[in-house]
Amino acid sequence: MSFNNVPPGKDIPNDFNVIIEIAAQSDPVKYEADKETGMLVVDRFIGTGMRYPANYGFIPQTLSGDGDPVDALVITPFPLLAGALVRCRAVGMLKMTDESGQDAKLVVVPVDKVCPMTAHIKSLDDVPQNLKDQIKHFFEHYKALEKGKWVKVEGWAGIDEAHKEITDGVANYKK
Repeated sequence: MSFNNVPPGKDIPNDFNVIIEIAAQSDPVKYEADKETGMLVVDRFIGTGMRYPANYGFIPQTLSGDGDPVDALVITPFPLLAGALVRCRAVGMLKMTDESGQDAKLVVVPVDKVCPMTAHIKSLDDVPQNLKDQIKHFFEHYKALEKGKWVKVEGWAGIDEAHKEITDGVANYKK
């Protein structure tokens, strides 16, 4: 199964698809979708033993500054299965850079029709501070024990910058 045929979304950047690679709070294993086969492969075991604080995935048919698809953290009341596709909308973004380049993480929720329980989350201001702290802490430290890997968290950005990350990602993929 290839994710290459999955469109980025219905109404970019307002309504987009995210393919889940890692369920929220799952075991500390980093999975990635293989670009050639679409298979979900084990990229590595996270040396710090930390768990992703939200569902983690990517927007198909996008390309970000690190050469991978645009990453997204999907806030939901329950963990989602790896490989699942969920329609989402952005509420903000964590700006960061790692050893591969710019590596922003969108913070998103499912569209209201899919998950009415997150309909009240319109911006990062509506995301619980504890969850924002967990997300920031996770990305500041999850590579700490991996030789040659590093992360610099640059701070939070709002919906406009998140939308730009999405539209730029779609444009970069089409080049």
